Amino acid sequence: MPIYEFYSPDNNKLYQFFARSSAYRDTVPRCPDNPAFRMQRRLSRFAIIGKAKEDTADDPFAGIDETKMESFMAEMERDMGGMDEANPDPRQLGRFMRKMTDMMGDRTPESLQEMVRRLEAGEDPEKLEEQFGGMDSEDGTGPAADGLWDTMKKKIRALKDTPQRDPKLYEFAEHAG
Repeated sequence: MPIYEFYSPDNNKLYQFFARSSAYRDTVPRCPDNPAFRMQRRLSRFAIIGKAKEDTADDPFAGIDETKMESFMAEMERDMGGMDEANPDPRQLGRFMRKMTDMMGDRTPESLQEMVRRLEAGEDPEKLEEQFGGMDSEDGTGPAADGLWDTMKKKIRALKDTPQRDPKLYEFAEHAG
């Protein structure tokens, strides 16, 4: 008796359905949360034999546990919410960036470490940006020259795009359309 997995792009959620008969193999069930939501068949994660190796050479966050990363990103989001973007306090910005560099460990570029130290000491962020280049600089002189900021943005997007997994196992027959 198979368990089928379906994804709803309308609420970014994965569902599992227990089929007591193989008659459901070509059926798409109704979404348990809202029958109007679309459902797409997915390959169950336990059906995947191996895991492809990712290129992690330029990823300062490689090897960090996904759960730890999710918690870290949520904390960073809260910290950013309380920050005045138009006139950020250098020390607050420094604390924010310190958390980011602590998470990266020894993969933190020296230029970024220096920028964080000076922000924590209260130096003007605009003057530091002039000296080091912006976090999103493309001129090859700032901390972003090694792809750090782009990697951080990709990690944030990936975490936001990761579907939520519904823990319940649904009876396929009850949701067959």
